[in-house]
Amino acid sequence: MGIEAETRQSPSLDATELRHFESLAKEWWDERGKFSGLHAFNPARLAFIVAEVKRWRRGQFNEFRPLQGLDVVDIGCGGGILSEPLARLGGTVTGIDPVEESVGVARAHAAKLGVPVTYRNVTAEDLAREGLTFDVVVASEVIEHVADPQSFLKTCRSLAKPGGLIVLSTLNRTSKSYGLAVFAAERILGLVPPGTHDWKKFIKPDELAGALSDAGFAATRRAGMIYKPLSGSWTLSDTDLSMNYLMSGEAV
Repeated sequence: MGIEAETRQSPSLDATELRHFESLAKEWWDERGKFSGLHAFNPARLAFIVAEVKRWRRGQFNEFRPLQGLDVVDIGCGGGILSEPLARLGGTVTGIDPVEESVGVARAHAAKLGVPVTYRNVTAEDLAREGLTFDVVVASEVIEHVADPQSFLKTCRSLAKPGGLIVLSTLNRTSKSYGLAVFAAERILGLVPPGTHDWKKFIKPDELAGALSDAGFAATRRAGMIYKPLSGSWTLSDTDLSMNYLMSGEAV
C-alpha cells in the first residue's frame, strides 16, 4: 500500500473494509464478475448525478457534456467505473481511493481508452489537508464503509467549493435491505462479493440528511434505486428508498 499507518487510521478508512477491497482490486472491470452489481446500477446512479448537476447549474450547461467546466472528485473511485463516464461527460475528474491496487487498475484502464481522469492513491482527508476544493463531490457506495460517517461528511464539506454539490449513494438500513442486499445479493445471486456489506453500517435517508446538515450541506433531493431481476438493470424511484438510494446536497 502507498498509504501508511497515519492514513489507515483516517475516519475515511476501516481496516477490515480496506483489506476486503484490496483482495478484489483486479476484479473491477469484469462486468460479469464480482462487481457486476456495481456495473449494473452505474447507469442509474449516473443519471441521478447528471440530473442533479443540471438542476444545480440552473440551465448553464452543455446538453451533451453537462459536467464541462466542473472540477469533480470521485471519492472511493475503486477501478474507475464511475470516474470514467463522469470525465466523458466533460468533468475534470480526480478519482481517489486508499487501495493502491485499485488505483493502478483505474489508471491502466483509463490510459488504454484515452479517458482523461487523474487518479490518486490518497484519502479524502489527504486532499483536504492539501486545501483542494471541487465543484462536485461524489461519494458513491462509500459512506457505509467508512469508520466515522459524520467526520467523513465534514471532510467532504471541506472539499466542496462554496455552494458546491455533493452526491452520495448508499443503502437504507431496513429488513428488506438485509434480505436482498446482504443475504440474497452476496450469498445467493453473487451480485457483490461476500463480506462487502455490514448491515449495521447502513444509513437511513433521514439520518443521512441530518448528517449532511450537521456537516454544512443542505440536502436537496433523494431517490431510490430499484433492481429489476428479469433484466438485471436498475431504475430510479422518487418513492421507494427501502434499498439502495442516492442523495444530493449543496454546500451552505
